[in-house]
Amino acid sequence: MLTCSTVAEASVDDVNSAVSAAEAAFPAWSALSPIERGKPLKKLAEKITAGTSELAELDALSMGRPVGGYFDATYAAVHFNYFGEAGYAQGHTSLNTPGFLNMSLRQPFGVVGIIIPWNAPLVFFSKKIAPAVAAGNTVVLKSSEKAPLTSWKVAQWIEECGFPPGVINVLSGHGQISGNAMSMHMKIRVISFTGSTNTGRAIQIASAKSNLKKVVFELGGKGPAIIFDDADIDAAVAATEFSIMFNSGQTCMANSRIYVQEGIKDKFTEAFKKASSVRKLGGM
Repeated sequence: MLTCSTVAEASVDDVNSAVSAAEAAFPAWSALSPIERGKPLKKLAEKITAGTSELAELDALSMGRPVGGYFDATYAAVHFNYFGEAGYAQGHTSLNTPGFLNMSLRQPFGVVGIIIPWNAPLVFFSKKIAPAVAAGNTVVLKSSEKAPLTSWKVAQWIEECGFPPGVINVLSGHGQISGNAMSMHMKIRVISFTGSTNTGRAIQIASAKSNLKKVVFELGGKGPAIIFDDADIDAAVAATEFSIMFNSGQTCMANSRIYVQEGIKDKFTEAFKKASSVRKLGGM
């Protein structure tokens, strides 16, 4: 296992080079049939499955993801397999308007920019790249500067799995430099971002100021759990304790606050403390 690592920081020039490569690869890639586009996706799923142990160690090293219960590689393989086999919906037809046959045709955007967070890098790598390239787009992905290692590792398998040069481009770097360059780039048609609300706001502004690119956001926002006195206390404790402790508490869906009705406050608190105390370092 690695004990230390050095990862290159992408510059604005690196972003421009990656976008140019993606733009050049788009016509040929989008012209392939869904079946042909699916072949390298399925091969990448196989590589990820075979490399589960190494990927788990890399995420543990870079961002503290517990190795115990590491499901991220399985999740990623499922996504690449699904979109490798399912093909791509090409639209639909409708007879709802009397005397007319209405048809819609779905077409790829072109170059898609993807910016992923640090708390589940392989999960977001797969769930964003797989559908984008299956649909015929080419992508430029920027990993989080806090957790670049699994993206770096999987990037080494892209050519080996049969993706043509330029279809999937992986960068590592800081949001203020490479992330901003992607948001402002006139050749990127879509930005898919998961992260903080503040960063999402900055990306939306940059996208509007450039080519008014489409934005797809999943913005963080931890919410409270509310426990009333008619709740199943054991079930409520199990659910809330797991929510805040899972992945070392590093998840945007964690209940960062728990509001408990006065009458069951002491009972719930004692049960929660007992459940929390049995957790072990390195567990889920």
